[in-house]
Amino acid sequence: MDLGLNDRVFVVTAASGGLGRASAAQLVAEGARVVLVARRADVLDEAVEELGPDRAVAVTADLTDPATADLACLVALHAFGRLDGALVSVGGPPPGTVLGTTDEQWSTAFDRVFLAALRVSRAVVAHATAADLSLAWVLSTSVRSPVGGLATSNGLRPGLGMLIKQLADEIGPTGGRVVGLMPGRVETERTRELDAGDADPTAARAAREAAIPLRRYGRPDEFGRVAAFVLSPAASYLTGCVVPVEGGALRSL
Repeated sequence: MDLGLNDRVFVVTAASGGLGRASAAQLVAEGARVVLVARRADVLDEAVEELGPDRAVAVTADLTDPATADLACLVALHAFGRLDGALVSVGGPPPGTVLGTTDEQWSTAFDRVFLAALRVSRAVVAHATAADLSLAWVLSTSVRSPVGGLATSNGLRPGLGMLIKQLADEIGPTGGRVVGLMPGRVETERTRELDAGDADPTAARAAREAAIPLRRYGRPDEFGRVAAFVLSPAASYLTGCVVPVEGGALRSL
């Protein structure tokens, strides 16, 4: 199926690795161009070389800086002459309990997870050259079901999930779309770090895999293909919803 992504331009945040990088690679494979945003300049340079400098440019910046979102959009317009949307990924907040998380940690997580997503989305809507702009927010299965030991994610992601509904109402009349993506256990650096925190990482992983109907963790490229689809014109009637990419692990509809 032709996704209709040829020469479309997307900002991709948290693009130095994991789900962001995998999604950027899939967008480029489908003919799109990307602006990669992350804090690690060396890794971004490698990504640009891999994807091709005619298809990717890098912005080394932190999403907690309020200027980053507008900068990334302006780079897209300067480098490629258009802007069609964004994959908004902000990485995961650190593990913690509800009672053991300090006010400062909650505030930091809110800035990194919640406000960063809103800043990028506002900037893309303001700068987009296409009426049918598309946004995909990388959230978590914690939108629908709490993940043990991730209090800040459990507290913040459901709020973003609900805002997808409202944002869809706001940008829909002019053709814009927004979709949330809920990755489960996908084989990324973040997942490996979380697994390493278990007393017996091997046994804990085996137990988690046994609870997934497909009996395995997902691959970043599997997530990337879903992300490319929801951002594409092929998904033109998909908006205001959250899509699970978790191998069937969620036990709710």
